[in-house]
Amino acid sequence: MKSKNMTTLPRSRGLALAVAACAVLSGCAAPSNPQDPFEKFNRASFAFNDTVDRVALKPAATVYKNVTPGFVQTGVGNFFGNLSDAWSAVNNILQGKGEAGMTDFTRFALNSTFGIAGLLDIASEAGLQKHDEDFGQTLGYWGVPSGPYLMLPIFGPSTVRDTTALPADLWGDPWNHKEPANWRNIGTGVRVVDTRASILDASNLMEEAALDRYEFIRDGFLQRRQSQVFDGNTERAEADQDDAQDQPTSNTQVVPEPASPEKTQQ
Repeated sequence: MKSKNMTTLPRSRGLALAVAACAVLSGCAAPSNPQDPFEKFNRASFAFNDTVDRVALKPAATVYKNVTPGFVQTGVGNFFGNLSDAWSAVNNILQGKGEAGMTDFTRFALNSTFGIAGLLDIASEAGLQKHDEDFGQTLGYWGVPSGPYLMLPIFGPSTVRDTTALPADLWGDPWNHKEPANWRNIGTGVRVVDTRASILDASNLMEEAALDRYEFIRDGFLQRRQSQVFDGNTERAEADQDDAQDQPTSNTQVVPEPASPEKTQQ
């Protein structure tokens, strides 16, 4: 899950990527799952994210879902979903999917105008299919293996490939260029809470059903991510999984220096 203090979010992004890089170099203890060689780091990161969610994010999302009218929640989801169509169009074109790219661009143009800045999703009602493509999927489409699983602080489940692609995805999000900054920060906070509220029921069910929530989330994420990258092509997904399992890991332990209070301030 994302963010606590939105005014320091860029520092949080840098910290998350730096910690992930340390994990890649550290070669943690021998894993039980070959796709998760950094399980020790990942579980610590998962525990941190879970604490943030339990203490701050989930309560805020629960209040938001119970108090905010349904049509407002729909409008918020549509607005940010519309912004994602722009970057999705770019990535579809980078993958050579011209028709899907034009569909996403048309969706963005139609909803941004006749849909009142994206608050109304009239493109879906018109039969234009929504795609969710990001730069990590683009790298995977052109053969970049996923690499090991990573649980990033704040950002949540990822892989080495997707972590590498994260700066491009952040840059490609139109909302991250919104000015003034205070409006951008407020909007980002609303976006995070709205996204968390949309999965409250599913997360509650998972908490009741899963014996090991870390493994449940990891395995579900990796399976879903492979399906997204390869558009359901099981042969390519299996080949990517084999590549991830064959990635060599170092036995050298690298202990990162403690971050300064300024960098870790949330």
